[in-house]
Amino acid sequence: MPLNQPPPNNQTQRWTFTQLFGLASRNPLMISRWVLRWVMVGTVSGLFAGLYWNVLELLTHQLQRFQGLSLLIVMPLAGLIVGLVIHFLGNPGEIAVIVDNIHFRGGRLDGRKNPSMILASLISIAAGGSAGPEAPLVQVTGSFGTWVGDRLKLQGEDLRSMSLAAMAAGFTALFGAPLGGAMFALEILHHQHIVEYYEALMPAIVSSCASYLVFTAITHLGIAPTWHFPQYRLENIDDFAFAILFGIIGAIAGWIFMWIFRTCDNAFHRIPGPIYVRTTLAGLGIGSLAAFLPLTRYFGHEELEIILETSFSGVFLLTLALGKMAAISMTVTGGWRGGFIIPLFFTGACIGKAVVVLIPGINPALAMICTMAAINAAVTRTPISTTLLLSKLTSFSPFTPILFASLVGFFLAPKVPLIAAQLKSQQEAID
Repeated sequence: MPLNQPPPNNQTQRWTFTQLFGLASRNPLMISRWVLRWVMVGTVSGLFAGLYWNVLELLTHQLQRFQGLSLLIVMPLAGLIVGLVIHFLGNPGEIAVIVDNIHFRGGRLDGRKNPSMILASLISIAAGGSAGPEAPLVQVTGSFGTWVGDRLKLQGEDLRSMSLAAMAAGFTALFGAPLGGAMFALEILHHQHIVEYYEALMPAIVSSCASYLVFTAITHLGIAPTWHFPQYRLENIDDFAFAILFGIIGAIAGWIFMWIFRTCDNAFHRIPGPIYVRTTLAGLGIGSLAAFLPLTRYFGHEELEIILETSFSGVFLLTLALGKMAAISMTVTGGWRGGFIIPLFFTGACIGKAVVVLIPGINPALAMICTMAAINAAVTRTPISTTLLLSKLTSFSPFTPILFASLVGFFLAPKVPLIAAQLKSQQEAID
């Protein structure tokens, strides 16, 4: 029977030694040109992410010097610049646009929006907007994956998988977790079926590993834990009850955040005029909040470490969490560019530590990390990747309590997600 013909339905195919040797002599290894393509996409994505991060740090160090009431001038000015960039270079969209493109445009992401996204996000994040660089990285690297797919004349799922692999590389560069970044790129697309494009899992993992190595070599970030939480050892089954409890608390916080977010969204959409009017007003709101609650400024990468190292009252921590929710909402709905994953982690840490301060005796690491996991899973609908990301970012082991909290946050979240594009149809909202 020829090698290129399938065996008859009623017959088991058996390979002779000669046939097997002929196949192996062509390529005796599992590696193929596809693997090399995924590695290439991940490598280029890691290079871009490293360059983006270094430029972002340079700009941030310059703008961090402005504090207090000076933010009432600096932040609106930054908002005006962001708005002008978007007005003249085009609206790069949000994560919902990326999700829609994966679902309905065959995974094709438009690279023509990258200049606007890069410039607007650099100014937004460096000036102190409460949004992180994950969304810009995913947009740019994902569109690069589409560009590579077009050059290779890929179609259908092959093209979608290449875009998803590049998206995963962008996530991984920031979080320093190849497996978590790969899962997040797939999981963020859905809120009900979790991972639908499972055929893209291996491309995403391979690309993420390549991106991780390159980004780490450039920035020296991602090797050690990002945040240094108190030590924790799982020795009592009661800890799972606490994980579930903080999962419930995180889910409630997620509901509150989504209400604040939609309220801000409705308010900003009522403002007439071009987008730079909205971004300027958003800058005024973010700056006013940061002048009185400085820890609400920026996306929380460094600020979360301050929460860990400093003793604050429970009331202040809860106030800070609410302020952070408002800052995230004004940043994103006001037209500034960036993602809200790490800001949500910061919010969850504040709430978890507040509960520990008000109710002593609970392990602070367990409380904070479980609340971080639950609020992010409730808002982004990513319980699996959230568990993997936090276990890497915090060096929290074992990660089973995080998984319990993430699942509780996921299943207690509102049926209609914050990222509406995660619903492929309106029917899913009522099923």
